[in-house]
Amino acid sequence: MKIKYVLSLLQVFVTRDDVLHWVHSIVYDIRFVGVIMRSNTYTEKRGKTSYVLIGYERSGKYRTYKTNLVQTVTGSRKYECPFKLRAKPVLGVEGWMVKLIYESHNHALAKSFVGHPYVGRLTKDEKIIIGDMTKAIVKPKNILLILKEHNVTSCTTMKQVYNARYTYRSSIRDNNSEMQQLLKLLERNQYIY
Repeated sequence: MKIKYVLSLLQVFVTRDDVLHWVHSIVYDIRFVGVIMRSNTYTEKRGKTSYVLIGYERSGKYRTYKTNLVQTVTGSRKYECPFKLRAKPVLGVEGWMVKLIYESHNHALAKSFVGHPYVGRLTKDEKIIIGDMTKAIVKPKNILLILKEHNVTSCTTMKQVYNARYTYRSSIRDNNSEMQQLLKLLERNQYIY
């Protein structure tokens, strides 16, 4: 499947992060997730140049890590998709330029990102909102509705809200178990127990 990308060969990005932000916004519009396949940004040796190679999240091939065991994996998320972009600094100019290496895909693109593990991740601001609302004893379904109101393009699911609430509650009680935390709160608030 061939897809035409809007790449301006004259466009120069100020930083590597600007390149990554631009790539993520473009590929989300096209309906796939771009990830960094390889990168080398801190080169101090002669002959080495900085670069970032960006590909589809399902590029590559499944690798078995333990070869002496019977292989139990019957399927993989990997499609061996050939799509690749390369970004590298422009010589003589402060900035980065993007070059399209291979533009075709060998699979159908996603129809929806709902429930996708990478796209549905919570931002730092969303985690703060979830923590504040958990402290205010707001129901998880209402937390999800408020997150969707703040960010219409959010692909967050209820499971991610539950996980964020659990993480927040665990961070409050530090290394204490639930019973130890209860006893600590009873003592602090001077309850009789």
